[in-house]
Amino acid sequence: MNSDQIHAVIRLFPCFAELSATDWASAETMKLTSSSLHPIAEGHRLNHAPFILSGCVRIFKLNASGREVTLYRVRGGECCVLMMASILGETEYEASVHIESEAEVLLFPVDAFRRWMHSYQPVSRYIYKQFTSRFISVTSLLEQIAFGSMQERVAAYLIQRHQETASSSAGIEMTHEQIAVELGTAREVVSRMLKNLAGEGAIRLQRGKIIVTDYAKLLSFTSLS
Repeated sequence: MNSDQIHAVIRLFPCFAELSATDWASAETMKLTSSSLHPIAEGHRLNHAPFILSGCVRIFKLNASGREVTLYRVRGGECCVLMMASILGETEYEASVHIESEAEVLLFPVDAFRRWMHSYQPVSRYIYKQFTSRFISVTSLLEQIAFGSMQERVAAYLIQRHQETASSSAGIEMTHEQIAVELGTAREVVSRMLKNLAGEGAIRLQRGKIIVTDYAKLLSFTSLS
């Protein structure tokens, strides 16, 4: 990597500011798209520690029947904590990866990364902060799955996507099948919950799109209210 590339990485990941020239010599970058062939799925052993520079990567679990549930997404300036745990524990990866939007990934050899966890405190602090943040979000997801009704989960998900949408009036561009994949349930269940919410006047359904028409009403179906 040249000096301009290194400086750009450090702006996203200040924890790498103390790496030596020798350390940087082992780094490489890779661009991935949704059509890219990559081996990172459950059971894979990682040879490199990946850090996302740009784009979006979805981390999900797949059960024996083929049903998916999204655990979290990793964006620029972040890393997948399950990958870090796999690398540090020298175990197989416990999830699967889907490239949602073209991603540029920074790669370091796992042996070097393990050494840095002991020799560079900023690196270890960053990783432990990522662990804490993801642990909280995944714990919240597990609570929703274990204790929340499906209608509450669907409503909470729509609120989250509504807040993330740059132009809320444009609606949430997702199919019922895509929401089912996100929540780890069947499309028919999602369709039924959406029809219920539409009947209550909280949302309006269009082909491939969901428009929040009454945010307060939608919020009332969740524990967030």
